[in-house]
Amino acid sequence: MASPDTNSIRHRPFIIPVFIPHSGCPHQCTFCNQTSITGYKYELDLYKTICPQIDRFLTYKKKHKNEVQVAFFGGNFLGLKKDIILSLLSEADKFVKEGKVDSIRLSTRPDTIDDERLNLLEPFPVSTIELGVQSMDDQVLSMANRGHTTMDTEKAVTLLKKRRYKIGLQMMVGLPGDNEEKSIDTGKKIAALMPCFVRIYPTVVLKKSPLATMYKKSLYQPIPLDACVSLVKKLYLFFSKNNIPVIRMGLQASEELDQGSAILAGPYHPAFGHLVFSEIFLDKAVSALQRLQKKKSGDSIILKVHPKNISKMRGLKNSNIGILKEKYNLRSIKVIGDGSVTENEIFCDIA
Repeated sequence: MASPDTNSIRHRPFIIPVFIPHSGCPHQCTFCNQTSITGYKYELDLYKTICPQIDRFLTYKKKHKNEVQVAFFGGNFLGLKKDIILSLLSEADKFVKEGKVDSIRLSTRPDTIDDERLNLLEPFPVSTIELGVQSMDDQVLSMANRGHTTMDTEKAVTLLKKRRYKIGLQMMVGLPGDNEEKSIDTGKKIAALMPCFVRIYPTVVLKKSPLATMYKKSLYQPIPLDACVSLVKKLYLFFSKNNIPVIRMGLQASEELDQGSAILAGPYHPAFGHLVFSEIFLDKAVSALQRLQKKKSGDSIILKVHPKNISKMRGLKNSNIGILKEKYNLRSIKVIGDGSVTENEIFCDIA
């Protein structure tokens, strides 16, 4: 089987995002300020503007051959009023009937999954449902003011599997009350539910969020970026070992986040996923070098990787190259792309 990273890239659908920030949410979670994350403001009559937005994104599609999905993100879709749910689905469904879109995708809370709400979806081509799980530790969920429990998530996944939906589970690391052990345990419990894919988000302190108040009062300290990258790396490798694709690591980059106008503190980086992959390849290179040095000696080496992984091997601003040179007293390191090398491999030899 292809690695989750490879598989997710090759079969990733073309997503047309429709943001419904904080819509349908019964309360505000400790970490949340969806307007800051998405750059979109709450709009009750969103269904009136959805068609122009979908049309605009379809112009970006070009020759994309994968599945095309209209995706409702940023809020609690099944927590919306019934008439709004039906209106939004009806507008998106028009594009499916016209053959421009293949299916609909939505994000919602685990505690909004029940037979009554799922029956609303039946007439529509909804194929994928993502659940904002965040944690599988009830104490962490309570401190985050999530309003749902681990059991709610387990029940929701069971119901969705009965109806044969493609299921995605979203988790967060670094929430109040969380630690590495609890995050790893959450990963194990999520894997046991056998979702189709996973997203991993670091907890950042968004301005005007309840977490910002806690941070200012020294009641919460975000996880440092380097520690967060290492933790997410462990989770990624665990999910990969269990053949569960990780389709995102880190928050989606936006103008508000990149300029720092939305974030007070925390492990945000516009290339967070790249940092994780770079650390994975650094570990691979260290292992390969240690094996090589037992057989040969030299101060110049060649690292062969799949062409897609050259930047991951080099690291951000060639950071991995600098680390390896210092650690092994090397004069030069040449990274070469080789199509015969699989995307999970690295080969090392003396130059």
